[in-house]
Amino acid sequence: MSTGPSQPPADPRRALGAALSRWAAGGAPGIGVVRVLERHGFGSVESGQLLAGTPAGELAGLLYLGALDDAAGPLAAEAAAGAAAVRDTRVAESSALEAGLACAGGATLLGHPLPPGPAAALGEALEAARPAALLSTLDGTSALVLTGPDLATGHGSLGAPAVDEAATAAARALLRRGATATEQSDAAGTPVLVDVWVPVPSVLVVGEGALGAALHAQAGLLGWSARTVTTVADAQAAVAAFTDADVLVLLDHSPAFDAILLEGLAHGRGFLGALGSRRTQAARRERLAAAGVDDAGFAAIHGPVGLDLGARTPAETAVSIVAQVIALRAGRSASALAGSTGRIGG
Repeated sequence: MSTGPSQPPADPRRALGAALSRWAAGGAPGIGVVRVLERHGFGSVESGQLLAGTPAGELAGLLYLGALDDAAGPLAAEAAAGAAAVRDTRVAESSALEAGLACAGGATLLGHPLPPGPAAALGEALEAARPAALLSTLDGTSALVLTGPDLATGHGSLGAPAVDEAATAAARALLRRGATATEQSDAAGTPVLVDVWVPVPSVLVVGEGALGAALHAQAGLLGWSARTVTTVADAQAAVAAFTDADVLVLLDHSPAFDAILLEGLAHGRGFLGALGSRRTQAARRERLAAAGVDDAGFAAIHGPVGLDLGARTPAETAVSIVAQVIALRAGRSASALAGSTGRIGG
């Protein structure tokens, strides 16, 4: 038995992808993109911000909920006309709050042309919600688009095979985190800006109960999808199709469902979490060890699943589980912000 996926909010990147595909196929005289090189403030803002445009002033995508439109729109048109440029902009507190941001901030924007081939490839991937990456030199003079489940297909070049190879490796490392990310990286001595977009996570709940319902609710709040299955066969089929962004939460303690964890380890993708008391975890570990699971395999199974938040209710437990997923996707330790020195919000 299984229940259909809950529907998350529409992903605005799909509309951006459709526009890129349309412009590339229609022979637009040029396509430009605007990306974020650096930002200061604004609170928690999602990585992978991207605005695209044509010389005629058509725009698609969004930068910081539109708060940077005054600077980003003209920069996109200039980039579409063939001129790469870097521009600093700042948003006052009142304008930031009006746009829906947490606070004022500033950003350094990079606008650069994107040739039709790479633009079409990026557009197709974004529209279909498939993994994609856009890489460019920091001056915007060259760009590379990577697509496919493992970012295995390249479109364009950063100017030299060694740079392409190193930059591709950096993008794939970001992809393995399972979360959309923006970072600067050194690629064989060439500084590059890397944007990686991954599909929105999908939570597979194996087993029924109040916690399963709470996980569906929590996934909905995050814009993730979720579904529940209750048979070994349905769960195995779902886990066999996992991407790096997918999440398994095994609620059923029956030994028969050990096969789901073994399937997940064999497939090597996604987050594998299993509920259960210490006693249940120990018994499961004995069975999995007998099935040949080694220390590396056990390290990949998060059980008991969730962070130690002192959760007592199904809703609180669901929060602890998704919090662990978010922390691992971001490569964070899940410690208190007050005790950390890294940038707040990713």
